[in-house]
Amino acid sequence: MTTLLTADDLRQSLAEDARTGLSASPKWLPPKYFYDERGSELFEEITRLPEYYPTRTERALLTERAQEIADASDAEVLLELGSGSSEKTRLLLDALDRTGRLTTYVPVDVSASALTQAMDALAEERPGLVLEGVVADFDRHLGQLPTPGRRMIALLGSTLGNYDRPGRARFLGSVAAAMRPGEGLLLGLDLVKDPGQLVAAYDDAAGVTAEFNLNALRVLNRSLGADFDPDGFRHLARWNAEEERIEMRLVAQDPARVELSELDLVIEFDKGEELLTELSCKFRRDSVAGELEAAGFRDLRWWTDPDEAYALVLAKR
Repeated sequence: MTTLLTADDLRQSLAEDARTGLSASPKWLPPKYFYDERGSELFEEITRLPEYYPTRTERALLTERAQEIADASDAEVLLELGSGSSEKTRLLLDALDRTGRLTTYVPVDVSASALTQAMDALAEERPGLVLEGVVADFDRHLGQLPTPGRRMIALLGSTLGNYDRPGRARFLGSVAAAMRPGEGLLLGLDLVKDPGQLVAAYDDAAGVTAEFNLNALRVLNRSLGADFDPDGFRHLARWNAEEERIEMRLVAQDPARVELSELDLVIEFDKGEELLTELSCKFRRDSVAGELEAAGFRDLRWWTDPDEAYALVLAKR
């Protein structure tokens, strides 16, 4: 396993982002810090909730269309950004294996423990498959990822939706710059739909997503010596119709003074003040095609479920 991102690197990145985002107006935090061990457990629980359709819809699409995707990709290597448990990836690996071209799987994640666990399981299941796990932040290390053959780079779970439009342009441009001509990019994308269905997916009746959102404060408490009181904040999921995105926020229930001792930083919250913790942009086919083409991609292939709730998109560099 290759390590491009150490625990110290991750903590330094968190410190820089926390200082910048919490000092901003309005306040914000990037969502990647949700995913400590507890956050990852909570997200796995979210994916099984009745309100949260994206994971099961994406899995159903992969079950039905993975072979078409594998055939169209012409890939020898599957490189997955934000691989996590690599559960859905097995559908793609099976399909790529049937093409006779697959040699290597490159899972990329910020969590060394998640990578180790996933690769140990895959090594038992697929002894002939070369595994090259990389501990990395794909916002920083795209150009340093392995190229052991012609790749299909996968970014599933509508993770692209965590970037606003300017951020997507930068990210897609960076991905394109790190790819060789003929390599493929596979995206899972959540599509624009009824706002009620969208809000319910991020504000479930059991309160699991709320706990997941509040876990960001516990990460700051543990990692940066902060003294957030999670009980002093409530979870909010709001549909922004103009930007066509869900915004997850934490709302201060009362005025609060928070000290982050390791940053020598004190932050004040007014009652009702909001902290933006995640964007989840939703997509339309025409706009996605325009963004990909602007970044240097071509030959777009598009697969959707019968309700057109979710899409898989394969584009070539």
